[in-house]
Amino acid sequence: SRHATRKAAGVTRRYLPPASSSLSLGFSRCCDRAIFVNAGDGSVLRAFGEEVIIHLGGEETGGRLTMWTGAPRPGCGAPLHFHLHGHEIFHALEARVAFYKKGEWNEVGPGGSTFIPRGEVSTFKNVGETPSRMLISTTPAGFENFFTRCADEFARPGGPDMPRVKEIAAEHGIHFVQD
Repeated sequence: SRHATRKAAGVTRRYLPPASSSLSLGFSRCCDRAIFVNAGDGSVLRAFGEEVIIHLGGEETGGRLTMWTGAPRPGCGAPLHFHLHGHEIFHALEARVAFYKKGEWNEVGPGGSTFIPRGEVSTFKNVGETPSRMLISTTPAGFENFFTRCADEFARPGGPDMPRVKEIAAEHGIHFVQD
């Protein structure tokens, strides 16, 4: 088979090794080949009342991006926040999602996308009547590390220590904002 495989964090990834070429684009070794992730191969994490499936993280992309699916329940979403280091890209797959930025709400339905640049205070919420599904990316990578640490905190007996969750967020350049 032309595909190579690698197991990381309990997830098997398939790669198409690069063709020989004298052309170098300056990518790190881990990103000089295609990466294939099959349905069901992602890492499932739970925190903030949401389940996310991490499809690609920094290890697979050389730190370039993290990509995951999220499925907020009706009326749920992220707290108002901003990222110091990363841009966020959202693509609605199912249901309607409203995004708040610069003092106003904007709604997208299935097939709609939103880009939130780093430093922009924003949030989102599912404004539909069924769980939404979104494909979300951050660039550069790192969100998977933040969410993994938060999932550990939310799994503690008695629930999370929210001041600790805020510390974890700040360590990853994510800052929650009071309304």
